[in-house]
Parts: sequence; structure tokens; C-alpha cells
Amino acid sequence: QVHLVESGGGLVQPGGSLTLSCAASGSFVYIRTMGWYRQAPGNQRELVATIARGGSTDYVDPVKGRFTISRDSAKNTVYLQMNSLKPEDTAVYYCKSNILSNWGSYLDFWGQGTQVTVSP
Repeated sequence: QVHLVESGGGLVQPGGSLTLSCAASGSFVYIRTMGWYRQAPGNQRELVATIARGGSTDYVDPVKGRFTISRDSAKNTVYLQMNSLKPEDTAVYYCKSNILSNWGSYLDFWGQGTQVTVSP
């Protein structure tokens, strides 16, 4: 069983910063890709950023230059540093990890989500 637990969400003013964390626990071989997604009210869940096991990163255009994804493989933890936050960044943020299970299959696991609200 694998669990992902997110933390770090909250209320912040426009232009402010927040750092999200997501820690994976349980029994598995390794984590291949870790990523952050978000879902605003009435919208589909969308990709924000991903980081591969080797460290390569990818971002969607609206967050490029403002958000930074990183990971600590020793701690099975992924971070999302969010700067220059805008009201349109308001959403529930979810982490997802693609994990090699003990029986040899790659599986996706999701966290429970953390609310980020950007408002004056």
C-alpha cells in the first residue's frame, strides 16, 4: 500500500508565495515520475508540473518562470515552490507519483489534495 500526503496549502495574497510538499510512504521499489496537478471549481484537473527520476522537469505555460518543482528522492518527497501567485492559481493541488510496485508494475498514486487560495 502506498500513501501520498500533501501539505503546505493555504491562503495567500496575489504576488505571494507558497511551497507545497508531498511525501510518499509504503512499500515499493522506486518512484519514477512525480508531478503536481490542480483542479479549480468547475474545471477539469490539469497538469501543472512534473519531475522525472533523473531530475528533468516540465511545466505548463501558465506557471513557467513562477513555479519550481523539485524532489528529494531519499525522502520520497516532491515539492512545488510557487511564486508570484495569481488569483487564477486558486485550486486544489494534487500530487501524483508513478511508482514501480513490488510485483513489477508501474502504478499511479494520488494524494488527497491541498487547497491553495490566492485572494487579496
